[in-house]
Amino acid sequence: MALFTVKNVVFKDIIKYPEIEISGGQATFIRGESGSGKSTLLKLLNGVISLDEGTITYSGKNIEEYPPITLRREVLLVSQSVYLFDGPIRDNFRKFYDYRDLLPISEEAMKSYLDICCLSLPLESACGVLSGGEKQRVFLAICISYRPKVLMLDEPTSALDDKTADELLKNVKSYCKESGITLIVVSHNSAIADKYADHVINLPGGKMQ
Repeated sequence: MALFTVKNVVFKDIIKYPEIEISGGQATFIRGESGSGKSTLLKLLNGVISLDEGTITYSGKNIEEYPPITLRREVLLVSQSVYLFDGPIRDNFRKFYDYRDLLPISEEAMKSYLDICCLSLPLESACGVLSGGEKQRVFLAICISYRPKVLMLDEPTSALDDKTADELLKNVKSYCKESGITLIVVSHNSAIADKYADHVINLPGGKMQ
């Protein structure tokens, strides 16, 4: 059985999606032209936005039947927008864990997640002075440390050079495979998708006439 199914879904009378199935335990990449609804699809899958027609199921159950917070914690979306405080990386980890009423992880664990995200900065580094790509990777490190059931990444390599982008996706895919996490990625980088995708979904133009 597919982990996600998308059937006859329409969003805001603008985008109509084809029937889609996404299997669990794999790395699925979503590609398509600008305006085809790639980022919108991720938001629909974890209930950040609501569909107007059709159905989306997760683990055989309509996503509308899940409590929103439960769904969004199991199906975690890391968008292109980065939410960090200006203070040290260490404090950002701790504040985000506090918001979720979770015990903070060790500094050793923090460093291991930063390593996965190809970032070898001291934990006392102030996030307010980091580059866009560094902030993106700190935020990703915090998010993957939650170990969700599904990790969805929206253009995770947009601010990275090709070498770092390749290493990042290699590490994240390996981490997800070892942890039993389903990985769903929107990426404009065809080379990355061809190299690391177990399955590719190509969205058509999407926009309704």
